[in-house]
Amino acid sequence: MGKKLPNEMSFLEHLEELRWHLVRSMLAVMVFAILAFLFKDFIFTKVILYPKTPDFITNRLFCSLGELVHIDKLCINSNPFQVINTQMAGQFMTHIMISMIVGIIAAFPYIFYEFWLFFKPALYQNEKQYARGAVFFSSVLFLSGVLFGYYLIVPLSVNFLGSYSVSKEVVSMINLRSYISTISSISLASGLVFELPVMVFFLTKVGLVTPEFLKKYRRHSVVVILTLAAIITPPDIFSQVMVCIPLMFLYEVSIVISRRIITKQEAEMDQDENENTEVEKV
Repeated sequence: MGKKLPNEMSFLEHLEELRWHLVRSMLAVMVFAILAFLFKDFIFTKVILYPKTPDFITNRLFCSLGELVHIDKLCINSNPFQVINTQMAGQFMTHIMISMIVGIIAAFPYIFYEFWLFFKPALYQNEKQYARGAVFFSSVLFLSGVLFGYYLIVPLSVNFLGSYSVSKEVVSMINLRSYISTISSISLASGLVFELPVMVFFLTKVGLVTPEFLKKYRRHSVVVILTLAAIITPPDIFSQVMVCIPLMFLYEVSIVISRRIITKQEAEMDQDENENTEVEKV
C-alpha cells in the first residue's frame, strides 16, 4: 500500500509521523554534538574562548581601526581576563552543554528540513511553490545571524562586561558557565532575530501581515528593534547600534517580500477570475 495522504490520516497517525521527524532531528543533533564533544580543544580554544583574546579577528580589526583613527579605546580585549571554574563537575557539564548547542546550530538546516517535510503534504501546489527554498533561506539567515552575533556582538560584549568595574577594590573573577551563557545566548538570539524575513513571509501568506501594515508601523518597529538590541547586547550604545542596523535592513527586506507575495496573490486571483469568466461565457 502507498503512503496515505494527509487528509486520510488520523490524529494518532499524524502524531506518529511527527514523532519520526522529531527522532531524525534529534539524531542529527546528537551526531553533531558527538563530533563537537570529540573536538573539545578546537571548540573551546579556537571558538568559545577565542573572542576574549587579542588574536581574535574582530579584535585585531578594531585595534587596527583604532590605530588608524588614533582612538585607543577601539583596541578591545587587549588584556584578556581569566575564566575560572568553581564546581567539581563544572567543566564536564559545560563540555556537554556546549556540545549540544553546537549540535543544534549545525543541525538547524536539517531540523528545519524535517519540519518542512512534515508540513509540506498539507500545502496546496501553489503554496509549495511559494515556500520553495524556505529551508535554504531560513538556514542561511539563521547561520548568518549566529556568525554576526559571534564575530561582532560577542567580542564587544565580552570587552564591555569583562572590563567593567564599579571599584578598583572589586576584582572580577569570570565564571566559566557565566561566560559561556553570555556568548551562546548572544549568538543564538542573533540567529533567531535574523529569521524576521521568513516570519514575515509566512505571516503574509496567512493574511496576518501586509506591506501597508509594515509601512504603517515602521516607526513602531524601530522601538521593538531597539528593545531586541538591548536584550541581545550589553548596555552600551555602540553594540546596540551594530545590532539595530542589520535588523532595520531586514525589516525593509521583509516589506519587499510581503509586497511581492501580495502582488503575486492578486495576479493569481485575477487570473482565476478571468478563467471563470471565460468558462461562464462558454
